[in-house]
Amino acid sequence: MRLFVGLGNPGARYDETPHNAGFVAIDRFAKKYRLPALVPKYSGEFARGKVLGEDVAVLKPQTFMNLSGESVGAALRYLPLETTDVLVVFDEMDIPSGKLRLRKFGGHGGHNGLRSIIEAIGSTDFPRLRIGIGRPREGREPTGHLLGKVHPDERARLSATIDLAVEAIEVSLREGFEAAMNRFNGLEPLGAEEE
Repeated sequence: MRLFVGLGNPGARYDETPHNAGFVAIDRFAKKYRLPALVPKYSGEFARGKVLGEDVAVLKPQTFMNLSGESVGAALRYLPLETTDVLVVFDEMDIPSGKLRLRKFGGHGGHNGLRSIIEAIGSTDFPRLRIGIGRPREGREPTGHLLGKVHPDERARLSATIDLAVEAIEVSLREGFEAAMNRFNGLEPLGAEEE
């Protein structure tokens, strides 16, 4: 079994914010493969089904980003999973907009959602897929960049990057995580960077 976790913040206030890129990726993946409707479970929204012949589940913690570990920890206690069967999908300011980065394990890199998961499950040994959202425009604070609506000039690129993340999830499922790393980590960012 595999569990794909998308990180974000619940509620309409956070819709269309870069910080919810993980939620959007999971929603698109679930829709593409016609997984059952997400239901409240494990302090999140959860669905389980078959994708590409594999037993998979998706989870969107509803605890707010900084407490994502509560939800992931609860799921790991009840589902037949090892930490290495979990793929966490989330936004990353330190990666240029339009780019993905996949890693098999590692630290939290200052991302509070990832920090919460590591603390809750007591391990850094789980794959992660970072969706690049880039640094804030000049004069904008990081919090405003993360939690404000995506700038109109960036919407198409972020959407295309999230589609690329869904493709990376598919490749990890079909061909393995190493193959997904090899295919997506070296790609140039989508579109031109803003000056």
